[in-house]
Amino acid sequence: MTVTGIITAIVVGAVIGALGRLVLRGKQNISIIATILVGIVAALVGTWLASLVGVADTGGIDWIELAFQIGLAAIGVSIVAGSARR
Repeated sequence: MTVTGIITAIVVGAVIGALGRLVLRGKQNISIIATILVGIVAALVGTWLASLVGVADTGGIDWIELAFQIGLAAIGVSIVAGSARR
C-alpha cells in the first residue's frame, strides 16, 4: 500500500463516516478518529458487499455501493456510540 492509498483511505473514511453520522438522529458522542476508522471499515465492507451483489462497477456514480457504505457507517457509528456510553 502506498502513501497515496493510505491518504485516500483516510479521506474516503472521513467522508463516509461523516455521512454515516449525518444519517443518525441525535448526538453521537464519539471522536473524529473513531468516525474515520468506522468510515474506512464501512467503505471497505460496503465495496465488498456491492461486488457480491454485482453492483460495484456500474456506469457513472455507483449509488448503490455508496448507499451500502453510508448505511454500514451509520450502523458502525451507532454501535461505537452505544458502546462508548457504557
